[in-house]
Amino acid sequence: MSAISRILLALPLVTLGGMPAAWAQSAGYFVPPTHKESAPTPEAAHAPKLPAAMTAKPEQQAKPKVPNLPPLPAEAPPPTAVIGVLSVPEVMQKSTAAQGVQKVIQQRQEALSNDAKAARAKIQDEQQAINKERGKLSDSQLEAKEQALRNEIAATQTKFEERNQAIQNAGQAALSQIEGELIAIIRQEATAHGMNLVLHREQVLLDDKAFDITNETVAELNKLLPSVKVPPSVVTPELKQQVQEQEQEQGNGQAAP
Repeated sequence: MSAISRILLALPLVTLGGMPAAWAQSAGYFVPPTHKESAPTPEAAHAPKLPAAMTAKPEQQAKPKVPNLPPLPAEAPPPTAVIGVLSVPEVMQKSTAAQGVQKVIQQRQEALSNDAKAARAKIQDEQQAINKERGKLSDSQLEAKEQALRNEIAATQTKFEERNQAIQNAGQAALSQIEGELIAIIRQEATAHGMNLVLHREQVLLDDKAFDITNETVAELNKLLPSVKVPPSVVTPELKQQVQEQEQEQGNGQAAP
């Protein structure tokens, strides 16, 4: 297999995951981490290693000397906890606004995937044309044509990565609108029920349905925010820089021993 063929195989067909469940899980503090082990992210894979003393098991760590500090002035105790529970992933899955965002993003992903397939076919045709001329060209001419094709593949790869990132950014921008409204509604529901502590349902082992405000939150969210507008997927200079930095990080990671 020629070098061009190997590079061509690396040109991806764009297929992205669904939403809203995956997006709900990406909302930072909003959604609790899962208990399943997952593959390390590229950032985690290249993160600096911590000293052995910080990663050792508790029984292996040397016990620190605890100073004897004077007591602090007495303060008022916290209020008695009035607890509620809520499933944010379920809210996002039942949100009509989030469903609408998912539909728009999927449509843009499908269009991007079709464009990627067309670009791949074009490059394959160009490669076949070079192969047919191989016996008629000098070594320098052949190398020049192959180098031009490699450059085209690299540029095409970058272009689709930028467009893909632009689609993701547009989806996240729309999701942030839903997230902001959802935070306000959770506060509103908690106040209405006299709750001062709302926990993620996924982190609670056992609870009574009377504590759960998920369905009420869904109904209020769909009433106040039935839909949101997904902004255009625009490739900006800042996004180009972001993609370039990601490509450089990936390149450095692959070059590392």
